[in-house]
Amino acid sequence: MQSASELLGYLSYLIPSIIVGLISFYFFKTFVDHQKEMHYMELRKENRSEVLPLRLQAFERLVLFLERISPGQLLSRIKPVGENKYDYETLLISSIEQEFEHNLVQQVYVSQKCWDAIKASKNSTISLIRKTAMSDKITSAQKLREVVLTELFERSSPSDTGIAFLKNEIRQLF
Repeated sequence: MQSASELLGYLSYLIPSIIVGLISFYFFKTFVDHQKEMHYMELRKENRSEVLPLRLQAFERLVLFLERISPGQLLSRIKPVGENKYDYETLLISSIEQEFEHNLVQQVYVSQKCWDAIKASKNSTISLIRKTAMSDKITSAQKLREVVLTELFERSSPSDTGIAFLKNEIRQLF
């Protein structure tokens, strides 16, 4: 009987020690998890402060790209070298493609939807030029320029739509 009472005596000391140990373990684990999360948040904050300027720079470059391929800007910057409308069409489209290739890396810094809007603006501008050049009424490079510019007076350019999308995306950053 004495050994049972000794066992109960040991258990009366051991059980509170186990409980204190478990509570200590729980608080220590909670503290360590909280410290890890704080460290992770701090790293994200540092990362965001480094990436944000790069993203804004990408948005600036993409707006510049859309402005440069806007038919009004494009046609005033690139003059026809001859009277052949197909040569001028090819020159305009190759200029758009070069501008696009020059800005391909910017897609890393914008959302997929935003990049899709940029590509859609580019493709719509190319389509506008091709569609206009295919018309039988267009007989020269100069006439091609005139008709494309006239169409811009009647509706907004694809670049305007792309720039509006970019501006909306930038607003979401802040």
